[in-house]
Amino acid sequence: MDDLVPVVSYQRASADKARDEHTVTDQSKVNRMTAARLGWRIVHAFTDNDKSAAKEGVIRDGFEAMLRVLRAGRLPDGTLVQGCVVVAEDRLVRRAGDYERFVDAITSRDGRVFADARGSKDLYSEDVESMGLMGAVLSRMEVKKMRRRVTRWHRSRAEDGVIPNGYRPFGWKDDKRTLDPVQSAAIRKAVQEILAGRSLNSIVRGWQERGFVTTRGNAWEAQTLKQLLRNPRLCGWRKINGEIVKDAAGIPVQGQWEAIIAPQEWEAVQAIFDARRGKQVGNNGIIGNLPADFREHTYLLTGILRCGRPKDDGTLCMAKLRVTPHRDCDHHVYACRSRTQGGCGRLARRGDMVDMFVSEAVLATIEEGPMSPPQTEPWAGASDLKDSETQLRELTEHWHRKKVSNSLFFAEVERLESEISRLIKERAQHEATTRRAKANLTDIRRRWYSETDDDRLDVSQKRAVIREAFHAVIVHPVGQGRGSRGTFDPDKLELIWRED
Repeated sequence: MDDLVPVVSYQRASADKARDEHTVTDQSKVNRMTAARLGWRIVHAFTDNDKSAAKEGVIRDGFEAMLRVLRAGRLPDGTLVQGCVVVAEDRLVRRAGDYERFVDAITSRDGRVFADARGSKDLYSEDVESMGLMGAVLSRMEVKKMRRRVTRWHRSRAEDGVIPNGYRPFGWKDDKRTLDPVQSAAIRKAVQEILAGRSLNSIVRGWQERGFVTTRGNAWEAQTLKQLLRNPRLCGWRKINGEIVKDAAGIPVQGQWEAIIAPQEWEAVQAIFDARRGKQVGNNGIIGNLPADFREHTYLLTGILRCGRPKDDGTLCMAKLRVTPHRDCDHHVYACRSRTQGGCGRLARRGDMVDMFVSEAVLATIEEGPMSPPQTEPWAGASDLKDSETQLRELTEHWHRKKVSNSLFFAEVERLESEISRLIKERAQHEATTRRAKANLTDIRRRWYSETDDDRLDVSQKRAVIREAFHAVIVHPVGQGRGSRGTFDPDKLELIWRED
């Protein structure tokens, strides 16, 4: 055994869908047979399973560890290493740069050996190294061609509206074409609730209570529900690389499956997710962007109330108030955070009274006249969108007939596509605003305070209405010795209304 040349074995599989490592196991057997045939002895095996050698950014831990061993000439335990054996060079490398690094490592010392299943190769020969580099380049080119063929195949199927492969999507039956009546109804209701301002967590909690699970048997979470509602499959469309698949005329391709909601509804939900942003008052008193709020809150005004106690320099604290537990109170208390948490810790206010005052202020404004007139009239940009889509379609037809130059065509296409994208986004926002207004203005006082009605508003929906009404509510101190925790003075609440 001591006379045999000590070498390492390397095996790699680009994909292991069965998760049984059968490919790398088979390669390991072949490598042992090759080593025995050549009078070599494998002292260690390096493996990269389910890892591509062609993709950018993929780190092959086994390959990198092998290079370190080849440079050192020894394993970490001191065992001598004098070469490497693989099944084929494309299992070793797919990129010219990796091939160069491998050759540099194995030839860093004289007398090293290398072989694949066909036999040994002299890597010290310039001709062999050049052939190896050329093989890596050709292998890389073949990988790119395969990817392009696969991409074209997927796009062609998508343009024909063919149902994609994969797991059954939630909302459809096993044929992935026909709607599941219970699941599709739940999705349809969730869409309406999102448009009405309900939070994702609140909807998920309801689904969990009903015993719904994903098609893979997992519990629903807010993120998985959001991914479901982001999928254009709901309205019969499909995305590839982040873009809706369209036909030559620029019209979204309708898939060969039943849609759960209308395209306008799906676009409105996307507008909610993309643009559920208003303004908020920051700690410095400046009005800035309002972050999206998808949490299921317990209290009505957390994150909306701000501390109005003056600091030593005359500016207001402006820290967000939060609810703190008090054993001697039968109601919740909004209080400023401590100094170590960015507040002043010197202001608190009775929560139930503040909630009631702010609620009544919002309801009174809605009942007297909406904060901003709900856009129930038809969207004003419909004709502009239709004209732009018609122009793009006619321009494309002229270009195919070679009646328009390439330079003019691509310049105009870029302009028209940008305009169409802007108008579609405006249409979605209009749809979302219209549905929100209709949902929230229907008998809102009863729905606001009801605890039993099916159409009652939950905390997340009330917060959505309040966030659209105010930038913030600043709570000013009531004065020393007045017991601010139990005192309520409506004049000490400053409502920062939205003017837009």
